[in-house]
Amino acid sequence: MPGTSRIIVRMAALLKDRGQIPFEEKWPSMRPIILKLLKQEPVTQAEWQDLFYSVHLVCMWDEKGAPKMKDALKEDIMDFIQQAQQRVLTHQEEQALLKAYIAEWRKFFTQCNYLPTPFRQLESSLAGKTTSSIQKRNPTEESIVKKLMLDSWNQSIFNDIKKRLQDSAMRLVRAERNGEAFDSQLVIGVRESYVNLCSNMSDKLQIYRENFEAAYIEATEEFYCVKAPEQLQAYGVESYMKYADTKLREEELRAQKYLEPNCMSVQLLTDCCVKVLVASAKGPILAECPRMIREHQTDKLHLMMKLMDRVTDGVGPMLKNLEEHISSAGLADMMAAVDVITQDSEKYVERLLDLFRRFSALVKEAFDDDPRFLTVRDKAYKLVVNDSTVFRLELPSKSGPGPATAVGGKPNNNNNGQPESKCPELLANYCDMLLRKTPLSKKLTSDEIESKLRDVLLVLKYVQNKDVFMRYHKAHLTRRLILDTSADSEKEENMVEWLREVGMPADYVNKLARMFQDIKVSQDLNQQFKEQCRATIADSINIKILNAGAWARSNERVTVSLPLQLEDYIPEVEDFYKKKHSGRKLQWYHHMSNGTITFANQVGRFDVDVTTFQMAVLFAWNQRPLERISYENLRLATELPDPELRRTLWSLCAFPKLKRQLVLVDPPASSPKDFTHDTRCWVNQEFAIVKNGKLQKRGKINLIGRLQLSTERSKEEDNQCIVQLRILRVQEAIIKILKMRKTMNNAQLQTELIDILKNMFLPSKKMIKEQIEWLIEHKYIKRHDDDINTFVYVA
Repeated sequence: MPGTSRIIVRMAALLKDRGQIPFEEKWPSMRPIILKLLKQEPVTQAEWQDLFYSVHLVCMWDEKGAPKMKDALKEDIMDFIQQAQQRVLTHQEEQALLKAYIAEWRKFFTQCNYLPTPFRQLESSLAGKTTSSIQKRNPTEESIVKKLMLDSWNQSIFNDIKKRLQDSAMRLVRAERNGEAFDSQLVIGVRESYVNLCSNMSDKLQIYRENFEAAYIEATEEFYCVKAPEQLQAYGVESYMKYADTKLREEELRAQKYLEPNCMSVQLLTDCCVKVLVASAKGPILAECPRMIREHQTDKLHLMMKLMDRVTDGVGPMLKNLEEHISSAGLADMMAAVDVITQDSEKYVERLLDLFRRFSALVKEAFDDDPRFLTVRDKAYKLVVNDSTVFRLELPSKSGPGPATAVGGKPNNNNNGQPESKCPELLANYCDMLLRKTPLSKKLTSDEIESKLRDVLLVLKYVQNKDVFMRYHKAHLTRRLILDTSADSEKEENMVEWLREVGMPADYVNKLARMFQDIKVSQDLNQQFKEQCRATIADSINIKILNAGAWARSNERVTVSLPLQLEDYIPEVEDFYKKKHSGRKLQWYHHMSNGTITFANQVGRFDVDVTTFQMAVLFAWNQRPLERISYENLRLATELPDPELRRTLWSLCAFPKLKRQLVLVDPPASSPKDFTHDTRCWVNQEFAIVKNGKLQKRGKINLIGRLQLSTERSKEEDNQCIVQLRILRVQEAIIKILKMRKTMNNAQLQTELIDILKNMFLPSKKMIKEQIEWLIEHKYIKRHDDDINTFVYVA
């Protein structure tokens, strides 16, 4: 078709005409516009559009146009930069130089964002891309023209005056550190040029980090390497700590202003300052810590912790100093008051609580209750509480008997490690004073008693051998419940629940709860018995029928010949109980019984509260009130064992609260050991209660004292029972662990064993070893065939 041929010919002619548009033809019209843009002079919309079109034509129709355009563009950019450099270098004064550089840079950097826009086609041609791919450029890739501009600035003006820029900026910062005023925007402007100058898109802060950041940190270190030692030497540690803290805060704020905020620069600068200001003076600062702790200089200690917390292992020595202070000061304080606290458990507990409050206040005020310092306080206070220097509890030493094996014990010398603290026993005594009807409990309100009981539980947390506390607390509770001497029955039951809350072993606490249940059941039985028995004895007897498993501390039952008046009641009580509960057997614990007798003489008539043993001794004179009876005859009449008779007789002839004793002896005795078979004893017919120097014709006196519920052997037996129970607990725990684990090495076993038993007591390594050997011997466990230190559970 002719028409089609003519169109092809015309298109070919057009392409030939356009192929004749070389770079050299277009550049003269493009260059003035480019120079205007570099100089930030006004450019019309038509010029701006012509520049776009010219770049497009050269890149499309001149094969060598793109490289030529790039070279020409670079030459003009370099010329402009050299002119800018000359303008900057005309200023010799530092601040003027910085101002000129920052002004030139900011104008140039602004154009770095505008000038590349018309040259997108150039970038595409140089990269060998199609026109359609221009808009698809990766946003992380730097524009070729912008990179050209930045690299040109970097290679010429920046490299030439970089050192002067940095030094000038650092000198300005130094002047600020010395208190001189200047325009902070100068340093910030230099920093911004370093940050924005890098054309490496993978690491935009490379130039900034390698130059400005490094110079800033180096200048800071040099400044304080000189200033810090001078300050320390001139003003001492206390002033230096304030100086260091102030400078650290200043430098952190300064770094946030002058360094790039979105990188690690501020942290690096802070680390540098800590190294120069704190780490270099760590030794002299920490040397003052023990003195500050002793003198309770809490503000200075708080500042020291704040500084040392920034340094590796800076707080560690402070923790050690605090621990040493609490343990040494606590023990010294207890020893200083030893004469007082050994005589009074109330003062002992109050002294412990006062120490705890003092040490807690120190940790709070000086260290803001930092968990690390609280842990050290607890550790050191535990040493004070469990120290055996002031009070010592001697427990007998036992090898590893099984449940049915009885092995005699002897006082612990070095057989079973260090003696234990008597603290748990004294805490139990103090609880007894608060819960029993005593002068102390009578003068306190209910809330005050509860507060003091809570204080006891606080100290109890730090007691290692809580089983000793529970042993004595149960003994005191037994005494209070049987003698009806509790000041507040509600507080008694609350105390049991509080013990449960603080983590006391459940089986211990459950036995205490069972005791209260028994008392309530016993009250009902007692009421029923009185309704059925003779009217003459209804008001004169009060029986308590209790569960031996929860109440009895031992199997010891002391023989005694009861007065006939008491002996007659026993068959009636037993018959009554058998009708209620067939198959159960009553066991009479006479050492847990007491009563009131009426004593009459020429002076007057007195009611005397006595134990059953005291009653048995006094009734020996019931039919012969004026006779003198030998000690041997008293023993035959009462059938009491010799130790119990001596103790009981001594309580009647040397009761500390009486000015006129109930029983007199000849020859006079200074202790129970002085009684002989021939010692004569008689009732004092001039016995009377003396108040304010006057004889009373009537009155009531309690001779029970602390004798009730205890026997001569009970204390030694109590301690043996504690050890025996510990042995059984260790054996039980070992079996429990191995039954679950099947196989375990010695180290793991000991770790888990202590974790299980720590709320009751801390078993010694010797005890653990003995019980393992006992269990192996009796074939509960065995050693592994291939490893002697590994144990295997035997099913």
